[in-house]
Amino acid sequence: MAPELTTTSYAILSLLAVRSWTTYELAQQMDRSVGRMWPRAQSVVYEEPKRLVRRGLARSEKEYTGRRASTVYSITPEGRRVLAAWLDQAGAGPSTEFEALLKVAFADHGSIEGLRANLAAIRAYAEAEVAYGEARGREYEETGGPFPERLPVIALAFRYFHEQSLAVARWAEWAERATADWNGVTAADGAVLAEGAFAPDAARGVGDA
Repeated sequence: MAPELTTTSYAILSLLAVRSWTTYELAQQMDRSVGRMWPRAQSVVYEEPKRLVRRGLARSEKEYTGRRASTVYSITPEGRRVLAAWLDQAGAGPSTEFEALLKVAFADHGSIEGLRANLAAIRAYAEAEVAYGEARGREYEETGGPFPERLPVIALAFRYFHEQSLAVARWAEWAERATADWNGVTAADGAVLAEGAFAPDAARGVGDA
């Protein structure tokens, strides 16, 4: 019995529904777009199209540039049917893997220097992501990107990631201000609870002057 399709299977099918790709192009597109929502190793991206072909959800053919052969994958009608059924189902929420934040959460077992280094690293990461989002936004505004016909739905995912980056940047700035006067990472060493940190509407003030 063939193994069940995974979310990675459907991610590759989603890309094939847009156009045909070589495995190299699929890997590039995963890095550019899908990988921000569903990151996977390139080895997985290279193997998954073969599985889809075996299940009749994709087809492959050889194309030649001179003597160099490339395998090009495209979606089949059955692949489109299976993909459409999956897209109609509610998906799972996000999961977070954030090493620097994990270190912040347990900073009371480390040092104030370590805490500040991790907060600075998070801020730098978020600022870089904001800059990346702004550049991608300009690209979409000016050129429409590689798939202008898909902009209405692309904009939904783009806005999610850009707002997330902005939120992390605001939080990092707030956290650095909240800990600026700390002499240590425990209450005994001078760590002080930030005023209103647990208030229901506290997030609205994160990043405010």
